[in-house]
Amino acid sequence: MQNPTKLRPFFENIEFQKNDSKMVLNFGPQHPAAHGQLRLVLEVDGEKITKAMPGIGYMHRGMEKMAENMIYNEFMPVTDRIDYTASSANNYGLCAAVEKMCGINVPRRAQIIRTILLELNRIAAHLLFLATHALDIGAMTVFLYCFREREYVLDVIESYCGARLTHNSIKIGGVFLDFSDGWTDELLEVCEKILTGIKDYEDLLNSNRIWLLRTQDVGVVSKEMALSWGCSGVMLRASGVQWDIRKEEPYLIYDELDFDVPYATKGDCYARFKCYIQEMKESVKILRQCVNLYYESEPKILADDPKFVSASKEQIMTQNYSLMQHFVLVTQGLKPPKGEIYLATEANKGELGYYIYSTGDSRPYRLKIRTPSFWHCGIYEDLLPGHYIADVSAIICSTNIILGEVDR
Repeated sequence: MQNPTKLRPFFENIEFQKNDSKMVLNFGPQHPAAHGQLRLVLEVDGEKITKAMPGIGYMHRGMEKMAENMIYNEFMPVTDRIDYTASSANNYGLCAAVEKMCGINVPRRAQIIRTILLELNRIAAHLLFLATHALDIGAMTVFLYCFREREYVLDVIESYCGARLTHNSIKIGGVFLDFSDGWTDELLEVCEKILTGIKDYEDLLNSNRIWLLRTQDVGVVSKEMALSWGCSGVMLRASGVQWDIRKEEPYLIYDELDFDVPYATKGDCYARFKCYIQEMKESVKILRQCVNLYYESEPKILADDPKFVSASKEQIMTQNYSLMQHFVLVTQGLKPPKGEIYLATEANKGELGYYIYSTGDSRPYRLKIRTPSFWHCGIYEDLLPGHYIADVSAIICSTNIILGEVDR
């Protein structure tokens, strides 16, 4: 005789615990609004959050340890994977730290090209943020429009370096390629399309009653909270702290450019949304200025420093000494002098810093990366209590974290 099934309801991903009428709820690590493998343990009273405990470590890849077993140029493509929305920013962060240790002078044209790539990367990342933020709250049309403009940006990056996400277009000592003929015209056309797209987003969201109800006075980060949790980027600026490394500690050619850094004082999700929108407009302003500066610069894209930087391909193919030097750098790697350095840049999410401790070897003895998402993830512990479950998605997305940055 066949026995009847005795299976009981089984919740594989959700754990329920009764504790003084409060329920413990797992948000993630596979929730679509978690933007990665973030496990958020919430203690809720009804629908109100009383306690939040962010848990990380579900996609740990040990990148900092990998760096200690690679020569500097080998590790460069790995930095693309730390934050797939800010691959150029991570490429540049490592390059700038190594170049400062070695005392390499990067040619001006390479600096202009790097600035253009960083700002294009910033716009693409902000568009992805706005698209997913809107989608998490239910605005499907904005999601589609943002991806439309983002495709234009990725197309122009691809026509330069051949890659859309993991660019790896910046190298120690300069850049791999100069712009091809007509590339800057393509860039200026994309700038027009971006501004047209931004107007569409603002028309759809600025006075949208649902958007305002879901973002205004939600996820308020006070100035004191932002400072005490080590926030940076828009998370800091939307809370009233006027700090942008591009202005405060200029690098590349940012000190020559005319642009504003948007600030807000309210610190809620809506303030952060407005800052991101304004930042994209400022990036377009920077790109247009860079195009003019590009044509005034000499056509040199690599530093002339054979101890640390390989010569151009033309020289390697025609000069014996350049070929030998290139062989040594590829097989053994460049060897920075003994010492340590921390160099911070303003990535799309905030302060991105690379710390290197060198013993004079071709591999770093220690390499640590200060990524903004790590700090913006920890703030949930203070930020979420007092909000409702429905606000969690809006708050997480407005903090704009990427778990690849958190689990290094």
